Amino acid sequence: MMADKGTLYIVSAPSGAGKTSLVAALVEKVPRLRISVSHTTRTMRPGEEDGVNYHFTDRDSFVRQVEQGRFLEHAEVFGNLYGTSADWVKQTLNGGEDVILEIDWQGATQIRKQLPDAVSIFILPPSLDILAQRLRGRETDDDAVIQHRLDGAQDEMSHFAEFDYLIVNDDFQRALYELGAIVEARRLDTPRQQARLASTLEDLLRDRRH
Repeated sequence: MMADKGTLYIVSAPSGAGKTSLVAALVEKVPRLRISVSHTTRTMRPGEEDGVNYHFTDRDSFVRQVEQGRFLEHAEVFGNLYGTSADWVKQTLNGGEDVILEIDWQGATQIRKQLPDAVSIFILPPSLDILAQRLRGRETDDDAVIQHRLDGAQDEMSHFAEFDYLIVNDDFQRALYELGAIVEARRLDTPRQQARLASTLEDLLRDRRH
């Protein structure tokens, strides 16, 4: 991988663990970090905007894009289809910007196979009781949907060991700090720093005996 190429970050969590709020706060705080806006067939929720929260599309259009190979990954979650634009991600990374994806563990598995340099992060809630409280606090889903999400949460969380990093979102600010620390540490690895600091390193290592 080119040293000045952006890094792809995969963030997964059970619904209600707070990954969307954490990612949004991280992007506000950290420069050169872009959120990939996924395509989905699910219904737009109150307050959401097309092209900002998701690219909302119908199932037939989504399936056509799958057949055309337009998605880096795609999956069906709770009866809705989700997918990540392959072209947008690759163009953004090649432009030197980092990209962060919010996807489920299935999508993360697909992406790791195609882009093994991706950095994967799993976010856990502190307990199942708190997860249930957060889901009910949204007031966007009925009890049946909430129970369905809770039933799927443990299956989702059972895949935590497949990820590079694990964060517990108990205290929001602490979790945000830990998420940011992962990004900053990656940006400071030697290959990237060697590319960015080429002139400084040349000056520091110049033979001054002449």
